[in-house]
Amino acid sequence: MSDDHSRCRVPVDVRRAGSAERLEDSVAVETAVALVYNGISHAVMMATPDDLDDFALGFSLTEGILHTPDELYGIEVREESAGIAVHLEIATQRFMELKQRRRSLAGRTGCGLCGTESLEQAIRPIGRVAAPAVDDAAIQQALEALKWHQPLQRETGATHGAAWCDLGGQIQLAREDVGRHNALDKLIGAMLSRRLSVGDGFALVSSRASYEMVQKCASAGIGCLVAVSAPTSLAIEQARQAGLLLVGFARTGRHVIYHQPVREAVPVVQASGG
Repeated sequence: MSDDHSRCRVPVDVRRAGSAERLEDSVAVETAVALVYNGISHAVMMATPDDLDDFALGFSLTEGILHTPDELYGIEVREESAGIAVHLEIATQRFMELKQRRRSLAGRTGCGLCGTESLEQAIRPIGRVAAPAVDDAAIQQALEALKWHQPLQRETGATHGAAWCDLGGQIQLAREDVGRHNALDKLIGAMLSRRLSVGDGFALVSSRASYEMVQKCASAGIGCLVAVSAPTSLAIEQARQAGLLLVGFARTGRHVIYHQPVREAVPVVQASGG
């Protein structure tokens, strides 16, 4: 991660009990990032300008623009006066489908519904996933390690983190962004570009678990989402539909399981007598 891109230094007045001193503070950078598909701008998101290749791939997959990473042929990141444009070259079939349902997503940080044209578009059908067996100790171990994988958050206090953890609770990969959706998209893009197996772990996010976060995980085949804050009612409903293990309020020493998929019992085969 490039410190020059992800943060900047600004002068601030620090006041303590009536006294003041002039210092510099680290501030997370938030900028407009346009996603341009085959020459046509489709979405403008406010994001931290790092790991944009991962963000573009993750967003494209979790929004259903692409079905597989192989349908992305190339990415070029261009800095412009008003922000950053990420140009993606995608498969012709996917581009034709995108043009048919094209909508503007320009909006605030992490806004997932800006420009949605109908109720049907707002809540897309969610696919089924296979929930892994994740024990309590693995969740707690990953939670304890998360802060060490959020250097930008430690320095600025203004970003969210998303981490991929193995079934033992070891963090394998992490991404940060000012937007929680963006952080998860960056993580998913990084995972899929590296061909990591989504069945061998769980996603941990430093935010609440909204329904969009559940949707994004399910679209990538991730079967377990652990969130530091609470889930929403629709997130729980979507987790039930998808068969996703959903954990919220993950704090030191405790966490709450909001949906635990029922695992089918393995039939017992009786040995026949000789």
